[in-house]
Amino acid sequence: MRRPLIGALSALLLGGAGLATAGVTPAAAASDTSKATRVKAVDFAGTVALSNCSGSVVRMPNSADSDPAFVLSNGHCLETGMPGAGQVVVDRASTRSFTLLNSSGSGVGTLRATKIAYATMTDTDVSLYQLSSTYAQIQQTYGIKALQLSDSHPVQGTGINVVSGYWKRIYSCNIDGFVYRLKEDEWTWKDSVRYTSACNTIGGTSGSPVVDSATGKVVAVNNTGNESGGRCTLNNPCEVDASGNVTVRQGINYAQETYGITKCVAAGNKINLSLAGCELPKP
Repeated sequence: MRRPLIGALSALLLGGAGLATAGVTPAAAASDTSKATRVKAVDFAGTVALSNCSGSVVRMPNSADSDPAFVLSNGHCLETGMPGAGQVVVDRASTRSFTLLNSSGSGVGTLRATKIAYATMTDTDVSLYQLSSTYAQIQQTYGIKALQLSDSHPVQGTGINVVSGYWKRIYSCNIDGFVYRLKEDEWTWKDSVRYTSACNTIGGTSGSPVVDSATGKVVAVNNTGNESGGRCTLNNPCEVDASGNVTVRQGINYAQETYGITKCVAAGNKINLSLAGCELPKP
């Protein structure tokens, strides 16, 4: 998976961020007229930097401005460590802080969680933190709107941007396809998004929102990639089809769809795993 970065290693890597990746920045992409439309609505506004990962302030289609805001990241980015296979975290107290970024990638303030509303690495790799601030308060204080989660399944071939608040980099590519089962070490994820090779994400991009470059909506959350050609091992996920056939794609990276989350959030941004259509794993 796109490993969380910690301690001195994190500081060292951040110091070399300019050399660490070939990710495309908004300015660079805009210089290519063939890509200008793709990245027009996509920048860093609403993304966050965690201590070890990336993330974003997100809202559901039915979220109200007065609702406590959510921060979306990966389950493997939790401050308490990676959940084991089959483990689901719901409503666990947290005071984790997040650095909120503006459109140019500058930090403009600190947001703080009150709890981990939901997190798991089973079937998907997601964490959803509830904040002490509402969407209205964040917009009033910082002039920044939350990103909206799409409530529909992403489409193959769609132009996407993986926006890393940790590295302050944007990777631009397309959805290459979908993986029936993506297996990495003890974890298995369902219906994962596979990128085309241009999205060569690295450690620290975990939890980055995957944004549809035409609509500006979040369709997935970045989480892993096959680093060295290993077969179904840590940092080397493999693809498993419905017949059990295994494919290894070294250097290819993946994300987990997020539309299913919208089916599990009731009015007031309340997680409700019993809602009709909600298929997130339960504790």
